[in-house]
Amino acid sequence: MPDVKALEEAIKALPPSDLAEFRRWFTEFDAAAWDRQIDSDATSGKLDALLAEAEQDYSTPSARKL
Repeated sequence: MPDVKALEEAIKALPPSDLAEFRRWFTEFDAAAWDRQIDSDATSGKLDALLAEAEQDYSTPSARKL
């Protein structure tokens, strides 16, 4: 597998149209990876403490509905 520097150089060498296509692809790839990570964290309970804190903050008298 190429190292990061080799990938950087290959990306720098792309013509503008290919760079635009790469950006589009990478944006979708990165968003899907983020979604998988969030799903994994939610399923495993890693976000439970944050959810509990948000629910507690929302139930205080100073909270207002959006």
